[in-house]
Amino acid sequence: MPPVLISGFGDEAANEKQAVQQYSAFAALGLRYYSIRFIDAGEGIKNVMSLSDPEIQHLVKMQGDYGLKVSSIGSPIGKVKLLDVDDGTSNKYVPFDQYLREDVTTACDRAEAFGAKLLRGFAFYHPKGTDPADHIDQVADQLSQIAELCDSRGLTFGLEVEANLVGQTGDLLSTIAAKVNHPAMLTIFDAANIVTQGFTADETYSQYLAMKPSLGWVHIKDYHDPSPTGRIDHVDEASLSNFVPADMGDSGHEAILRDMRDFMPELHKRMTARGADGVFMDLEPHVKGGGQFGGFSGPDGFGVAMRGLCRVLDYVGIPYALRSFADIKASCS
Repeated sequence: MPPVLISGFGDEAANEKQAVQQYSAFAALGLRYYSIRFIDAGEGIKNVMSLSDPEIQHLVKMQGDYGLKVSSIGSPIGKVKLLDVDDGTSNKYVPFDQYLREDVTTACDRAEAFGAKLLRGFAFYHPKGTDPADHIDQVADQLSQIAELCDSRGLTFGLEVEANLVGQTGDLLSTIAAKVNHPAMLTIFDAANIVTQGFTADETYSQYLAMKPSLGWVHIKDYHDPSPTGRIDHVDEASLSNFVPADMGDSGHEAILRDMRDFMPELHKRMTARGADGVFMDLEPHVKGGGQFGGFSGPDGFGVAMRGLCRVLDYVGIPYALRSFADIKASCS
């Protein structure tokens, strides 16, 4: 069985989000990959979408010096309103033709610049208070165009499951993926993003199973709600404060990853066929806090979260590879 490739959102591990902090933390933890989202390349903290060409060139050289490669572009694509409706939220609306031409193209540019084959995104915000299922056709049409654009650039778009979007559950993402039916659009499972909506561990596992046919990679974080209240229709993301490592939350990562172990050979073929190095597990722990557009763990929290994931992987028998002494010797030669 090929080893899973552990990656993570670099900004989660850095107190000031400086590039040197992100790269030092990941190299020290033995990681070879990172997902780029927010970073300070010397001109202040910016989202990857806003980086200048000189900043990108500086980061590409610097990540090479630290022995790192970008696993995916942590873009916010799809975190905009589906319809131009005032629903009381602060989410912005951009006409889709403009969005595809400007924002999605920029995200593809970033993937090419950083040598990544994968691009993370979302399934658009439907008007608050409406049924997400009523908006699937429009979302599928828009995502089909995004997938086509990504494919023309040799890239794959990963659709992440997350609260408050049309793709807020595994069942909804499964329906969307079946309608899009494009090899350049896969889905990203995130157990905590299910649990924060009030799902039990058994229900979360069912949502994972629904996504398996379209699954590309997974984000790893977990959540423990000290006073669960059942299903939540609209999650107040700013108030979420109970994220925990994968070996101590309510998601049931053991069952999910045990199933993934047997699925890994097929998933590996699926991902390498799209040009990726393998199957990524992308740590996004949020152990010191999380919100709508990112989260934070610090270098210490990130290390705790990574060791928690490794414990679960060891327990269920999924191999992974961290940097070794042989890697150090090779880098010095």
